[in-house]
Amino acid sequence: MIRLAIAEDHQSLIDGIKLLLKYEDNITIVGTANDGKELLNIVEKKQPNVVLTDIRMPKMDGIEATKQIKAKHPNINVIAFSMFDQSEAVEQMLKAGASGYILKNSSLKEVLKAIVTVSQGNTYFDANINTNVLSSENTSKKKGVLTKRQIEILELVAQGKTSREIAEHLFIGIHTVDTHRKNMIRILGLKGKGELMRYGIEKKYKF
Repeated sequence: MIRLAIAEDHQSLIDGIKLLLKYEDNITIVGTANDGKELLNIVEKKQPNVVLTDIRMPKMDGIEATKQIKAKHPNINVIAFSMFDQSEAVEQMLKAGASGYILKNSSLKEVLKAIVTVSQGNTYFDANINTNVLSSENTSKKKGVLTKRQIEILELVAQGKTSREIAEHLFIGIHTVDTHRKNMIRILGLKGKGELMRYGIEKKYKF
């Protein structure tokens, strides 16, 4: 069961996410907050395993709240939920310990995907986010380590298949494929899509 805490200073967004998750049997919202300090109180009392937090909030912003959460509860996975896609904001949240970053103009279905993905110990980034801002400090522990799904996609990339073809083959969304591509390029320290295909071919994975 995913125990989710939400911090967002716009109550209407919280209400929208609540409606989205109302019928999700594997997710329960253990608390909501409108500022960072309130979020910390919820984390201490309710012990969520996933936190979805805005960056700009009164009393304490999401960056500082994430730092404090990860310092005391390293097993809690944090997703940044923001209208800002600037590299500086992304990097600050990742340095604070966030495992994901999605934009507020994302669909509610993508919010759900992010929550589920991060709860499984994986990272999730909006396709519009430049994940190249990730520093070696944030990626050193996971550099070169791909998830089972990413290896499946890498096999198909090595075969020259497009994102659409991969999506159809694996019965997932094109956006999901593109996000995995970006994450693999980052994790493997590559520079672009062409290098990802070359990497898959050269490594000769035994899928």
